[in-house]
Amino acid sequence: MNIAEHTQQLPIYSLVPDRLTANKNFRVYNFEGNLPDEEDLLLPHRKNHYLIVLMRKGETRQWIDMTPFTLKSNTIYFYIPNRIIVKESTDALWATGIAFTKEFLNMQGDVSINRLPIIECPQGGHELLLTDNDLLFIEDLLEKINKEYINPNDWQQRMLSACLNLLLTYLSRLYTEQYKPQENSPEKTLLRSYQSKVNESFRELKEVGAYASQLNISAGHLSEVVKMQSGKPAIKHIHERVVLEARRLLFHTNDSLKEIAFDLGFSDASYFNRFFKRETALTPAEYRARIRKMYH
Repeated sequence: MNIAEHTQQLPIYSLVPDRLTANKNFRVYNFEGNLPDEEDLLLPHRKNHYLIVLMRKGETRQWIDMTPFTLKSNTIYFYIPNRIIVKESTDALWATGIAFTKEFLNMQGDVSINRLPIIECPQGGHELLLTDNDLLFIEDLLEKINKEYINPNDWQQRMLSACLNLLLTYLSRLYTEQYKPQENSPEKTLLRSYQSKVNESFRELKEVGAYASQLNISAGHLSEVVKMQSGKPAIKHIHERVVLEARRLLFHTNDSLKEIAFDLGFSDASYFNRFFKRETALTPAEYRARIRKMYH
């Protein structure tokens, strides 16, 4: 399968009800040192629902729309439908997540909730920094949601809706404070174009100059803009995308290291071995052995 086909056929995950409630439109996740689900790990996918997560212990890595970032402790992360998500790290999670569908929002009979900034996400973004007071308020609200969630009764739907509405309203205020309207500058557009090109062609093209030619600009200008907009060198974007795919293949396939090297565009398996160790501090074989030991 080539990268274009892989991108087009990304799996779309629906909200899966748990055994407790069987609710197809609302679910609470509580992680207390759990590992990420094996089937989700390192697999690019989309969700057809919303997800709001209070990350209590960060330092793990994820990708949103093929841009990597490190999760911070005591921070809110939010995911709207159809973003490309990749869970890269295998670290244990301490977090509470609230997943809900568009249908759940519509059940409330208040169309204005669909226009809240945290739902529409007009400026992009996926992270909300919290003050100590914010954290106390949100922890208290999540505790109320958890109690209602595990106590089915005639008022449960109304109570969950009311608590979610309050949470979304509070987070929307934080959103407008932290994400100011910005013009879509040529530099930001160029960064997104470069990231998109890298995602399409990282197997075949591993030099910044090759992407600069595709974008009809000089390599020097591309490198300057990408570093300024993203905070890291343009070549790093290529290397991170190659490493992410290498990790996926090492974990989810039984392909030999030589086969993986060739799949990723390396003509020399020993060079792939050196590249992977330089980027991750582990050889491909060491990484495969470690991650499979964690899950099996």
